[in-house]
Amino acid sequence: MTSANILARRGQHQACESSLATSCAIYKGYAPDMGNGHDPKIEVQDSDWRAHQVATAEPVIGGNRSFRSAQLIGTSVVSPQSEDLGSVSDIVLSPQTGKVAYLVIGRGGLFEIDEKYVPMPWADFQANTGATMLVLDTTKGKLNAAPEVKEGKFSSHGDFAQQSQKVDSYWKAHFLN
Repeated sequence: MTSANILARRGQHQACESSLATSCAIYKGYAPDMGNGHDPKIEVQDSDWRAHQVATAEPVIGGNRSFRSAQLIGTSVVSPQSEDLGSVSDIVLSPQTGKVAYLVIGRGGLFEIDEKYVPMPWADFQANTGATMLVLDTTKGKLNAAPEVKEGKFSSHGDFAQQSQKVDSYWKAHFLN
């Protein structure tokens, strides 16, 4: 029996979801390397490691780093206090600029069932070395109240400007600085 099963049976659903999200993110990070015949480097992820990763995260915009989509999809998103906020489910490009506009965070649910999808402006993220974790200066409460999108449906009807305005207005009014 896995630790997630034990947590779920004890009624510790938040800890169970956190454990599953972390496991999924680790797997998604290592799966491409394993498929290419590379031996992935396994890192010990305890609270000290996590605190160090959060503390060393730098803004994704304005630096000299680039990011691959495979590197970002599935990556855990945490607050500066190491609170689990979800994981990256999708990347949205602006049709006007062709650049990354939003990362969509998948939250809640179990094995992507009943998961909620919240778009966040790309520029608001910070990443640690290797982008094994993304840091977002917000809270679960603000994410719960944020505009949602359906899975794979950000601006599916050519309404990117309207949907962007709604998302940007919310985060400008509610983002922690």
